[in-house]
Amino acid sequence: MPITIYDVAREAGVSMATVSRVVNGNPNVKPATRKKVLETIERLGYRPNAVARGLASKKTTTVGVVIPDIANAFFAEVVRGIEDIASMYHYNIILSNSDKKTEKELSLINTLLEKQVDGMLFMGGEVTEEHLHIFKTAAVPIVLAATKDEQNMFPSVDINHQEAAKDAVQAFIEAGHQKIAMISGPLTDPLTGYARYQGYKEALESANISFDDNYIRIGDYHYDSGMDAMRHFLSLKGKPTAVFAASDEMAVGAIHEIQDQGYLVPDDVEVRGFDNVPISSMVRPLLSTVAQPQYDIGAVAMRFLTKHMNKEKISEQTVVLQHQLMNRKSTK
Repeated sequence: MPITIYDVAREAGVSMATVSRVVNGNPNVKPATRKKVLETIERLGYRPNAVARGLASKKTTTVGVVIPDIANAFFAEVVRGIEDIASMYHYNIILSNSDKKTEKELSLINTLLEKQVDGMLFMGGEVTEEHLHIFKTAAVPIVLAATKDEQNMFPSVDINHQEAAKDAVQAFIEAGHQKIAMISGPLTDPLTGYARYQGYKEALESANISFDDNYIRIGDYHYDSGMDAMRHFLSLKGKPTAVFAASDEMAVGAIHEIQDQGYLVPDDVEVRGFDNVPISSMVRPLLSTVAQPQYDIGAVAMRFLTKHMNKEKISEQTVVLQHQLMNRKSTK
């Protein structure tokens, strides 16, 4: 049978209320009594029942986190930021991987709410009407990280993806490039894929450079789609001299395809990625990229959530963090 608070109280010769005060760090316990209770807890191997404590306080000190791809280095760093701040404020997290599948996302959200989490952080792709319905009916605060809903109904922490992509392409234009290709993410993804694509187009329009469908290929943010897109670009009569990829992984795929075909980066083709995940510093040449503040997105989102859970005053619902162009060796 599991050891209970009653067993600890009996063995230590104190009341259950005293044991409870010791466990909860209440200072109103004599040092000698505290020492005796803690020694008894250690000897018996007692572990407080979090479920029972949650029922009493109506708080579980647990936060649910839905992540789209646990193998993706970008989201791993976001979660590190979440966990560090959660630990600072004495919250535990339950991490759930959705595999970027809407049905699985909705199921995980409901499951976490059923587990009586005190709040939830959601990372995913598009926030659909189905998502919004669940969020609106949830009895706990919801904060969106690295995504947002189009109506800005829920608190969110992210960057401006369109502006970030525009800056990346403008850097190529300022370097003298006219033939600039893009390996985009799915355009059905309005918050990252389509927004970055729009940033690419906006930069071209600002410089009076004609948009060419041949210079656009849609990938899935992964390595192979970057190689496939670059293979197409290199088959063109007017090969691009610069390529902007909507993820670092696709950018690395593009670099390897360029090299496999006997061309040089950046001498023949310059390449810039997006995210600044660890792979950008592992490939040769080192990848120039658009850096997202991954850790900060997670940390700020978690702090945002603690404010909502503790009903602290909040001045704004939407936090837009700053991106940064990282110039390395894949660009001149």
